[in-house]
Amino acid sequence: MKIPAYFFRKSIFIIIVSFLSISSVSGQSNLRFDELPFMNPGLQIQERVDDLVSRLTLDEKILQMQHTAPAIDRLGIPQYNWWNECLHGVARNGTATVFPQAIGMAATFNPDLIKQESDVISTEARAKYYEAISKNSHEIYQGLTFWSPNINIFRDPRWGRGQETYGEDPFLTSQIGKAFVQGLQGNDPGYFKVIATAKHFAVHSGPESQRHKFDAWPSERDLYETYLPAFEVLVKEAKVYSVMACYNRVYGTPSSANTFLLKETLRGKWGFKGYVVSDCWAISDIYSFHNFVPTAEKAVALTLKAGTDLSCGPEYGSLAKAIELGYITENELNISIKRLFEARFRLGLFDPPSKVVYASISKSEYDTEEHRKLACEVSRQSIVLLKNENSFLPLNKKVKSLAIIGPYANDTSVLLGNYNGIPSHPVTLLQGIRNKSGKGTKILYSQGVDRPEIQVLRPGNENLASDPSFLEAISISRKSDVIVFVGGISPNLEGEEMDVKVSGFSAGDRTTLELPENQQKLLEQLKLSGKPIILVLNNGSALAVNWAKENATAIVDAWYPGEEGGNAVADVLFGNYNPAGRLPVTFYKSVNDLPAFEDYSMNGRTYKYFKGVPLYAFGYGLSYTSFKYENAELKSTLLTESDTVVLSVKLSNTGTYEGDEVIQVYVKQPLDYKDQPIKSLVAFERVHFLKGETKEVVISIPLQRFRHFDKGFNDYSVAKGKYELGIGAASDDIRLKTYVEIK
Repeated sequence: MKIPAYFFRKSIFIIIVSFLSISSVSGQSNLRFDELPFMNPGLQIQERVDDLVSRLTLDEKILQMQHTAPAIDRLGIPQYNWWNECLHGVARNGTATVFPQAIGMAATFNPDLIKQESDVISTEARAKYYEAISKNSHEIYQGLTFWSPNINIFRDPRWGRGQETYGEDPFLTSQIGKAFVQGLQGNDPGYFKVIATAKHFAVHSGPESQRHKFDAWPSERDLYETYLPAFEVLVKEAKVYSVMACYNRVYGTPSSANTFLLKETLRGKWGFKGYVVSDCWAISDIYSFHNFVPTAEKAVALTLKAGTDLSCGPEYGSLAKAIELGYITENELNISIKRLFEARFRLGLFDPPSKVVYASISKSEYDTEEHRKLACEVSRQSIVLLKNENSFLPLNKKVKSLAIIGPYANDTSVLLGNYNGIPSHPVTLLQGIRNKSGKGTKILYSQGVDRPEIQVLRPGNENLASDPSFLEAISISRKSDVIVFVGGISPNLEGEEMDVKVSGFSAGDRTTLELPENQQKLLEQLKLSGKPIILVLNNGSALAVNWAKENATAIVDAWYPGEEGGNAVADVLFGNYNPAGRLPVTFYKSVNDLPAFEDYSMNGRTYKYFKGVPLYAFGYGLSYTSFKYENAELKSTLLTESDTVVLSVKLSNTGTYEGDEVIQVYVKQPLDYKDQPIKSLVAFERVHFLKGETKEVVISIPLQRFRHFDKGFNDYSVAKGKYELGIGAASDDIRLKTYVEIK
């Protein structure tokens, strides 16, 4: 291949320019990179950052402020890509341990477990990073800055990205999110293990089809009591070091340019010290879809002034022109570039490995047997038992025959959710049952009906009565003692801005809450066999399984359960594990129970504001054992708003299995205080009990969790008066009540 002459001329030019740049910036053309002050780990980070930035040209600074930051060879600075994902495991970078989807993580109601999980994820992240740089690779999904977790409030079950969240409750979201961030970022005082990103800030939860142009106008009450609290906790308590702005506008201003959100609230009120990144290509939306300003130059000037430091996308390439036009100054740009380099220094990217405690992580320390076991444990703890008629479960391992039926019984996509890695040994539900069943149990399998996502490709399949797979499912049901039907929906149907043309789904969101029609028809036919039906659901959002609640023998919600999902579900079915997961969202009976999807008011939504009767309530979940609640006692009943409630509850396992109970505490505001939630979760504790064991569980509740947004004060306050504390096993299953008065 002949190399054009201009290539040689261009190369010589680059060499000369680089030489001159080193001479002019450093003053010494022969200065070694490791002798430059910014490479000296003995200096304070701010000194090192200031030194490095002082050596950069304007063009170099601008290139470093886009998610693909090229190498600066003349200073020995390698390429760095800011874009990485680890929603429930290191994602999009080959083999990695895949934990349950985020909604399943929330269903554990166990922040300590989730912190263990995210610690493993960050170990795998470091391992992947070291593996990449050993090959001199610095590409997307190989860095140490992760755009997780998603702590938006899952206000409406139609939102396809709700699976990425920790559910509908701000307090549960804040506690699971806090644990996840702490596990990711580590506890070393000198360096981050990785950097976590709280997203999408703020007031963002669908519809997907409108996210590039939508303008959210929540009430002040909803903003401060629902949409902001989890972000505040992650900033103030978890010390999350990165925040991602969302696509939509809030109160008329695009989030990436929203000074109220980014300056006044995030950095002003909360004292955030890290960096802000735009959602991907969201800055383009400012002039392309929001029509907020007419040009790219004006858009980037607004976002930079508001405090968006990094563009996911190429938009900050327009900063040079914006400076030339006088929309922004290089000094203003320097604020952001320094924040970005400080993050890289705090990851240890410019220091010798001997200085960085996390550099001891082996580049092969991912997808290990130990990590796989933890994935199984998280999956088991996430499983919610919704129905168990006459204590039919757990199954006797001596059951003679099982018919495993359903479109997702032997499907791996429902294990993974979205934003996922690739497991080396994914275990489907069918395989899990084969692994865990007794040697004498005969396993018969039929898919029964198509997965909804491929049904559109087989238009001749509408006549189910003549479909061979449908008929096969009916046949094996008659030959078996028990039917296990594995259905629901999948991440191929719900998710981020998807092009899905299937009835009941639109652009990644849902238009109905029911099971897909072909699954429902098959279930009704299987019921005619007279055999017990165990319905196992795969889903990232609530399902209106009204028929199943009345007709199935048992219902198990497995979510998108991760690589060990099949083993975890089988452990529950056969009694190797007693389920104790709890619903992090309300299961409604119908989409007709909900306000319009586009309405960001919380009225009529979630257990806090929904006045109807749910199919299954927030916090609900059954066990194979039973628990008795007694003696709710308070250390003091008369307190001030700066105090902490110390609550003790006596609990006894009165059943025949050991297992966990999730004790939940809900507060009701004083009766004379209007426009408040029906109740609000303020504490929970997942506690293990041996068979017959009694424990006194002590729960501390800072009274600041009782706060509300006070319009007159234009800030949070804790109202004086008498509060009701409801202690129980679900939001609709309150076993004990006590009262505290705030003076």
